[in-house]
Amino acid sequence: MKESYIYILSNKNHTVLYIGVTSNLKDRIQQHKNGTGSIFTKKYNIVMLMYFETFTNINEAIKREKQLKKWNKKWKWELIQSINPQLKDLYQDLIH
Repeated sequence: MKESYIYILSNKNHTVLYIGVTSNLKDRIQQHKNGTGSIFTKKYNIVMLMYFETFTNINEAIKREKQLKKWNKKWKWELIQSINPQLKDLYQDLIH
């Protein structure tokens, strides 16, 4: 089965969050970094991968994405910091 992912991006000042779903995390994050991911991420320079989860079923990933989009910002940041306390760009780990 093909893996799917939900991911959370932020800008360098950590003031804006973006949640997305994809079947190719590395390529999708690269699109955001190149300014071709979405109009929203390009406008607010949201290019840092803060968090992601892996799924074996795209429908489960979409369900999780919808759940996280309903969360308040504080909960999202707590989730991010639970696996990424330094708030580093996790994309570097994907490409190495």
